[in-house]
Amino acid sequence: MNNIEKINFDSKDKFYNYLNLKLTGLICEEPDWLANLSNASALLWLLMHDINWAGFYLYKNGELVLGPFQGKPACTHISLGKGVCGTAASELKTQLVKNVHEFPGHIACDSASNSEIVIPILSDNNKLVGVLDIDSPILQRFDETDKKYLEKFVSIIVKYVVFPENFS
Repeated sequence: MNNIEKINFDSKDKFYNYLNLKLTGLICEEPDWLANLSNASALLWLLMHDINWAGFYLYKNGELVLGPFQGKPACTHISLGKGVCGTAASELKTQLVKNVHEFPGHIACDSASNSEIVIPILSDNNKLVGVLDIDSPILQRFDETDKKYLEKFVSIIVKYVVFPENFS
């Protein structure tokens, strides 16, 4: 997989098709969940433009706990319903936040973040496993196209990653 590189595409659709193809290639034959989430966060960090954090929080013991990520050090524990990640986890719904400064209770791990998208990760039996969190220093960085394809990114993870039973 050494042939992964940042490429400028003429559309988001083409970019995300490339990203999701690369993700599938990275994780489809690897059984280790930690290796897969680590590579997934590194792939996002490598390929996505205008982001300053990309990674996972995993649902353990009734809260979100920091998992594999790329970016500045982050909050270790997030309660359900708190911040963008906790809201996505409690509502089991993607949170697309164009301006984090307008999100009630936003948790600012990196003061440079201005927009954020958080996608819940649900197991096959619809139980919360965690969330994918991506931050950007650009206001309105994420839109419905990002949402659609990042939800697909998460569905690829769910298809191939076997999470330990203590998640969810």
